[in-house]
Amino acid sequence: MFERLFTPWRLAYVTSQDDAGAICALCRARDGGEAAERLVVHRGALCFVVMNLYPYTSGHVMVTPNRHVGSLGEASSEELAEMMSLAQRLEQAFREEYRPDGVNLGMNLGRAAGAGIADHIHLHVVPRWSGDTSFMTVVSDTRVLPETPDQACERLRRRFAR
Repeated sequence: MFERLFTPWRLAYVTSQDDAGAICALCRARDGGEAAERLVVHRGALCFVVMNLYPYTSGHVMVTPNRHVGSLGEASSEELAEMMSLAQRLEQAFREEYRPDGVNLGMNLGRAAGAGIADHIHLHVVPRWSGDTSFMTVVSDTRVLPETPDQACERLRRRFAR
């Protein structure tokens, strides 16, 4: 039987997306400014790592090219290689800082695939623990996260600085 899962916590995120032609959230983070810069974990040559404002777990980040590209086909081989290199560094940082039982890597390409920011590709890197509800909010539409995105960002920045 087909079941429907309702995620009312995502409504604010989905409805707050920029109108066509406006600067996307990832480009705003790339360009800095006090609010955006506080969530940038690391800047590479072609890509950067930024905290997810709607995390599934503590430490949930996104790796994204600096260039505003909407598909893997538009990204250069160098950008894609750096994305994976940063994901590799994040896996190690998570293992040292958070000690998760596993790590998810994922991309949603296009709105129909679930992309909240459809026109700027990004790779989700999510530390996971056994019994962390596997992405499903199960009690009172509430997620319990032991730290804010700002706190997680500081923890990960320290690991990248080493």
